[in-house]
Amino acid sequence: MSVKKSSAEKRYAQSEVRRLRNKAVKSEVHTFVRKYMDAVQKKDQKLAEEALKVLNSELDNAGRKGVMKANAVSRKKSRMARLYNVTFAAK
Repeated sequence: MSVKKSSAEKRYAQSEVRRLRNKAVKSEVHTFVRKYMDAVQKKDQKLAEEALKVLNSELDNAGRKGVMKANAVSRKKSRMARLYNVTFAAK
């Protein structure tokens, strides 16, 4: 005879799965932010441009999945683009 799981136990299990998935997505975003910032600090324009494209893609992905709010994604993308433009502005 099997024992039924209570709804509270089920909800806890579901929330734990979601928490770990959200943590993984946020961790990926933080990793790509770090790679982008390293490229900018090294003044490597080509590497920074590639890193920015990947970072924007990851941010969009996090926003689509609901891990980050849309405004937070937009704000971070805007700040990263502004950093790129200021750092590599034509002189």
